[in-house]
Amino acid sequence: MRTVWVIAFTLLAGAAVAPTHAELGLANPVSHFFVRNEQPLRQYRAYRRMHASTESSNKYDAWLEAWTELKDGRFSYQIMSEGGSETVRARVLRAMLAREQDLINRGDSDKGDLTLNNYEFVEGGRDVDGTHVVQMKPRRSDVLLVDGRAVLDEHGELMRIEGRLAKNPSFWTSLVSIVRRYARVGGTRVPVATETTAKVKFVGTAQMNVVYDYQSVNDRPVALSETPSSAPWHTAAR
Repeated sequence: MRTVWVIAFTLLAGAAVAPTHAELGLANPVSHFFVRNEQPLRQYRAYRRMHASTESSNKYDAWLEAWTELKDGRFSYQIMSEGGSETVRARVLRAMLAREQDLINRGDSDKGDLTLNNYEFVEGGRDVDGTHVVQMKPRRSDVLLVDGRAVLDEHGELMRIEGRLAKNPSFWTSLVSIVRRYARVGGTRVPVATETTAKVKFVGTAQMNVVYDYQSVNDRPVALSETPSSAPWHTAAR
């Protein structure tokens, strides 16, 4: 049972953190985020905090912290500290970083980007809180794509993407829900947190949280105050 959960969760974790940094096109004045030119994320250095757990058992709880860097099209990482289940650390958290490194360094990161090649975008109007909604329909069944919606603030800034994976990562994993949160750091829009939950056969609900604290973006140093504060789960996990 342990092996089943670890393999399934590693796959969904890798899909949850696929890079997203592209210009979009959508012929609607409300969603002007999708038509304006955006500076792509070509370089960053960020301290990443990761936590994986299940509701059914504390023995599947683990956390990891690492410096991550994108430079000259190459992704690298250095693990600084970690704790909890050694199995989850090895087969989920470390595997997640290795999967991301392989995806980017092979030049396949665009398969998860927010582009017209990957998605059909449809204006969804305003939500109850006044934010703008754009429905996102994947053009293919892929674990790197999200069937859901993008939420923009009143100024057209991307706040978050939420939905389910367009394809289940494995037979063992279903109902994979993802929320990716964004902010403008150093003048560039970047992901600042990812929250993922999934149903895993014989295990129950599995969870993955990732928070990014940026040191530099596109060769521009950024202050810690420019990055949203870290989620409280990390302190509890330790």
